[in-house]
Amino acid sequence: MWTFIVRRLIQSVIVIIGVTLITFTALQIGGDPTYLYVSERASTQEIEQTRHALGFDRSWPEQYLSFVSNLARGDFGMSLSYKRPALGAVLEALPATIELTLFAMLISVVFAIPLGVFAALHRGTSIDGSVMTLGMLGQSIPSFWLGIMMIMFFGLGLKWFPISGHVPFLLPLLQGDVVKALTSLPAALYYLIMPGFAVGFYSLSRNARLVRSSMLEVLEQDYVRTARAKGISEYAVIVHHALRTAWLPLVTLIGLEFGFLLGGVVVVELVFSWPGIGRLVFNAINQRDIPVVQASVVVLALVFIALNLIVDLVYAKIDPRVKL
Repeated sequence: MWTFIVRRLIQSVIVIIGVTLITFTALQIGGDPTYLYVSERASTQEIEQTRHALGFDRSWPEQYLSFVSNLARGDFGMSLSYKRPALGAVLEALPATIELTLFAMLISVVFAIPLGVFAALHRGTSIDGSVMTLGMLGQSIPSFWLGIMMIMFFGLGLKWFPISGHVPFLLPLLQGDVVKALTSLPAALYYLIMPGFAVGFYSLSRNARLVRSSMLEVLEQDYVRTARAKGISEYAVIVHHALRTAWLPLVTLIGLEFGFLLGGVVVVELVFSWPGIGRLVFNAINQRDIPVVQASVVVLALVFIALNLIVDLVYAKIDPRVKL
């Protein structure tokens, strides 16, 4: 177990180096970043002084080593827009993005498993066809378009849900204020429903198809037929025998799913004015706030790597056949 964890951590370090290399190179490709730190009326002498003070007059390897050294200390530089450390701005927006992503993942898993199992148990019927049609429809609709349609119909038309806004519950929980987190949870879920469904509908559709195909394969296995021959109830056969094996591919997909949902969150946050990293990065790109963009990319990469490690450990726990 510990050998596996150490090996994965070493691989994670290599991935982080690659991420930092790409983000730093993108900064260099974009032109001389010195002009981002000076006014439009700055003289040539002021530009040269700023370039020297920030180290942009040094060679590319020297600048990259300095960049990595600062990252190791948690220093991503000062945000050009917010006039504060870039990492602080990203960490302030991260809980809102994590809330939306986890809620979308919860929707995609909780609804996908019963839909997939139900379709597999009624293979070839209209129920199966309806679930598969829903799956294809969900994988064809862009999340931002679905979000806009939900705002128009459920928000502006029926006025069931708010079209924007956010009530934090993860941040109070991380700060140790459990009472405040639990108190704000109902209101937070109320604001999460529309953006969470807009983000998670694609994954829900794909996961339902995955669970269905996996269940169809498992139901043909000898141990399932043996369990039925022993007189075990159909519910016990499905839940305790077939489903436990059928959802293993879904567990594998969850690690990649989180990274995919993070990508979908970026656009949906703009649609619903959600105060997360997606909207932060979008504004930072428009304002050419490079430190905030770099900090966001590295932080999201760290979150994605950590979650994949956890998923691998959980997979090995629920399936003894897997050797770490």
